[in-house]
Amino acid sequence: MAEIKSLAERPMSVRSASTPVLSVIVPCFNERPNVVPMITKLDAALAGIAWEVIYVDDNSPDGTTQEVRRMAQQDPRVRCIRRIGRRGLASAVIEGALSSSADFIAVIDGDLQHDETRLPVMLRALQAGDYDLAVASRHVAGGDNQGLGGRWRHMISDGGIRLAQSFMPVRLNDPMSGFFMLPRPLFEDLAKGLNGQGFKILLDLVLSSPAPLRVLEVPARFRERVAGESKLDALVMMQFAGLLLDKVFGGLLPLRFFSFGLVGLLGVIVNLFVLALLHHFTGLGFETDQTIGTVIAMVFNFQLNNAITYRDQRLKGPRLWRGLLLFMVVCGFGAVANIGIAGALYQQHTTWKFAGAIGAVIGVVWNYAVSATLVWRAR
Repeated sequence: MAEIKSLAERPMSVRSASTPVLSVIVPCFNERPNVVPMITKLDAALAGIAWEVIYVDDNSPDGTTQEVRRMAQQDPRVRCIRRIGRRGLASAVIEGALSSSADFIAVIDGDLQHDETRLPVMLRALQAGDYDLAVASRHVAGGDNQGLGGRWRHMISDGGIRLAQSFMPVRLNDPMSGFFMLPRPLFEDLAKGLNGQGFKILLDLVLSSPAPLRVLEVPARFRERVAGESKLDALVMMQFAGLLLDKVFGGLLPLRFFSFGLVGLLGVIVNLFVLALLHHFTGLGFETDQTIGTVIAMVFNFQLNNAITYRDQRLKGPRLWRGLLLFMVVCGFGAVANIGIAGALYQQHTTWKFAGAIGAVIGVVWNYAVSATLVWRAR
């Protein structure tokens, strides 16, 4: 531990090739205006500490990668990983952390809302060896959450905190925090059990540890965003809930299964709703009603899965329309079974509700089986 301390305390030349004590991982998407201010703030906050910053950019269209690389040409402590064909904060953090050789790993958002001056405090606490994980918390004495703009975002964050705390093996006042630090060897040990999906990796780390972690919460201010737009929305919270379910079931069922199943359930409701409307207000006949309900439910399922289940592989532009067409064509085979079985059940004097539900469920199962391999396949 003394060796680590001496390295941390030794002034470091910008051009030094020594291994840094601290790697600051910045997962980002469309944060170009914040790159230079962030690096400037890190340089001031970490004076006297051997550090590097690793931006993990999900191929931002605003030129975030280009801006980071421009800075890297001036400062070798700046690194960039550009990811193509995949998205998501959790997986970005994992890739960035596993690319590091530093003694400690810190994770911070690239939007300047986290208080980077807390980094030295967190580092000293971990170097002392009394804690496994340091979390910059908005919800302890001295912390501040005023930068979380809007009542809706406060409700989402507070709801997520209450939900997460009911599952956690340790007391953590801010499990939704995206600003934390831990030793790199510990991260590598925990990485094997991480889910790697969604936008909240701190909870994943804590729940993946075989033994309760010794956690220190450092009070921190959450600033208002200066540039760019927030990534926190209701879809993030749905993924967060899916992560909790994944951990509860021990990873036996993929997170995408829960998400796809929920979307499928909503699709069944949409199907039945449309079927009910047509059944009561038109004279088209049951099979025609079920056909229309099925098509509408298929479009609904595609859009919602594209936004939630496969958010990290979201189809856009021409690929969105090609994906929808492929989804409709492939799932048309499931729709044939859906309509045929529902029609047969109805002809046998089964109620239209039950017949429609059975047909819709068959369509959902087929959709799940083909979506990952044909529609949202990794590029």
